[in-house]
Amino acid sequence: MSTRIEPTTPAPSPVPGQGRAPGLSGIAGVLAVVAGAALILLLQFIPPTDAISPLRRTISEYGLSTHKWIFDTAVVLVAGGSAVLFAAHVLRRALPPLPAVAGALWTVSLLVIVAFPKTNWAVGPSVGGVVHRIASVVGFVCLPIGILLASRRIFPHSSIWRRMAQGLAVASLLWFGLVLGAIVVFAAGGGLPWWQAIPLGLVERGMALTEILTIITLAVPLLRRE
Repeated sequence: MSTRIEPTTPAPSPVPGQGRAPGLSGIAGVLAVVAGAALILLLQFIPPTDAISPLRRTISEYGLSTHKWIFDTAVVLVAGGSAVLFAAHVLRRALPPLPAVAGALWTVSLLVIVAFPKTNWAVGPSVGGVVHRIASVVGFVCLPIGILLASRRIFPHSSIWRRMAQGLAVASLLWFGLVLGAIVVFAAGGGLPWWQAIPLGLVERGMALTEILTIITLAVPLLRRE
């Protein structure tokens, strides 16, 4: 009497995005972003040689102060954490090409901001200052647009987190809209210079906060159990 041996089913090949790697990427990305945000917040409480008003002066002013190294470290941490989170979603095949490019532009723009400090108006205009300004605009616009375009793919099973990410992205664009509106009014012959017509420092800090929170939402799908 012979015994029939049933063929065994081979183990499935690993699927990108499954296993421990996405969760570790989510944790590492969030830790880096939060650490960078904490350092930026710390700068508000460590007065440099010249006082920097959080109401009127931009965050990049710290790149011209005696605490430049803290500012640079903070921005690099946010850029690194962003890169990890976006890369993890690319590996999960949850990020279409256009949002992936937007995420890459956001990350690169942060590094450019560190490499090219903002214009020191006590000295005068500079090419590096122009590059810094362009990189700031590119980063602040690309991140929320990329999240809006990819939110359904990133959060396919969680409408709450999807709406939260979308809401934060829209809020970021609205903050930027205040700056753009002030520039348009000034260009049309408005009274005050655009950087004085609004509390520029407060607006930029609000925009930075919403964009950092937007980045953190990227970790949610990575930390969920597969």
